[in-house]
Amino acid sequence: MKFLIVQGDITKQTADAMVNAANTSLLGGGGVDGAIHRAAGPELLRECRTLRGCETGKAKITKGYRLPAKYVIHTPGPVWRDGKSGEPELLESCYRSCLALAEEYRCRTVALPSISTGVYRFPPELAARIAVRTILEFLGRSTAVETVTMVCFDPETKAAYDRALAAALQ
Repeated sequence: MKFLIVQGDITKQTADAMVNAANTSLLGGGGVDGAIHRAAGPELLRECRTLRGCETGKAKITKGYRLPAKYVIHTPGPVWRDGKSGEPELLESCYRSCLALAEEYRCRTVALPSISTGVYRFPPELAARIAVRTILEFLGRSTAVETVTMVCFDPETKAAYDRALAAALQ
């Protein structure tokens, strides 16, 4: 089992499954969602239209099309309100749902973005702690997934994940 944290463009990561921080419509948007839809090509949008959206905290899977991934796992993350509206639990559910689908589809490698920390304003330090804990718990019992790569868009986000991993391993 390996858990890697890198800075980069998730659409360039080679993996069996690439996670999309989607909106509930699954029809594309800004940030990671828009980048994945652009890189995958119009076929992704066509398939997403057949899925009829997805609830926050859940996940759905499609083909990867023009991406360097066999699958895209779409998960709508929570919008940060006040931290008392179930946001931490919903974010944990996003990661659990994505990793469960990766396991079900026998994906050996998974590339994940930092879900909800962009336009959804989830505090990066808290998001990183939730993500790292959830991913490490999953990797400890997974029979299919061998490597999870957290792909951070900027150095500040990567630093938050590095700190969360260091704290979790103490």
